[in-house]
Amino acid sequence: MITAHADWSLDPRKRWVSIARRQGKHWRASAPRLVGDPATLAAHLLAEGSPAALGLDLPLGVPRGFAEHRPEKDFSAFLAGLAGKTDFFAVSSTLETVSPARPFYPARGIKGMTRLAHATALGLPDASGLSRLCDRATAERPAGAPVFWTLGANQSGKAAISAWRDWLAPALAAGAPLRLWPFAGGLHDLLRPGQLAIAEVYPAEALRHLGLKLAGSKRAEAPRRALVPALRDAMAALHVTPDAALAAMIETGFGTDAAGEDRFDSLIGLLGLIGVVDGKRPDFIPEDPMIRTWEGWVLGQTALPLHQA
Repeated sequence: MITAHADWSLDPRKRWVSIARRQGKHWRASAPRLVGDPATLAAHLLAEGSPAALGLDLPLGVPRGFAEHRPEKDFSAFLAGLAGKTDFFAVSSTLETVSPARPFYPARGIKGMTRLAHATALGLPDASGLSRLCDRATAERPAGAPVFWTLGANQSGKAAISAWRDWLAPALAAGAPLRLWPFAGGLHDLLRPGQLAIAEVYPAEALRHLGLKLAGSKRAEAPRRALVPALRDAMAALHVTPDAALAAMIETGFGTDAAGEDRFDSLIGLLGLIGVVDGKRPDFIPEDPMIRTWEGWVLGQTALPLHQA
């Protein structure tokens, strides 16, 4: 089978994908490359007729308070219905234009703005309602940013806009053979020839699952280079062998340019995905109907949020 992980960004120059093919019990991983047209990437992953899985480091799901009054049966149907609805993806500059039909905010920093005000504009009772359960802090990591928030370094709203609007929504509306985990079922149930299983995978989460820890920022080459011995060991434990180009890239810390961290993340996300595919980590989905239909979950995450209410 084929596995891949795409490190996503609003900027196409910072979207990199790492791909591995399984041969028996072993995987052969190739060096990261630019994603390019995501529809072409999906077609490439399906072209060999093998089961295929793709990890994306962007939100796949919406908070339950937002979903409660939606007419669709689940997030996949909701996403397909967004095809062509450009107003939904327009980021509001002020709260006056925020609504469930236009939820992304803010376009820029404004003095005095708060997430509580954003939640209120969306008809949610408090700021916590902006977050899915998988976005909330656990004993293992701090909280992630809410899906519809688009400001600051710790935000994923812009990546969601890019992937949802420009690829996933139109592809699902057109009947493309894409199956979103966990809405369409467990990961192993989705690994069938002719369809691409897509899951939310975060490199920072995968790094913990692999037992790896950077001694510094991933944006700097030196910490990535210092991690090389441990990274090689982690790959060996997963029976993942790099091709010559990837092996050279690993040894150099994934390069000195600004995209080095993106290439690094694409490989780490790939290893996290392989860990679940091969059963090294469980395909865990909490027994919560709203998670399984609307909110989604992070592949490989087993820690529950500290505060669920």
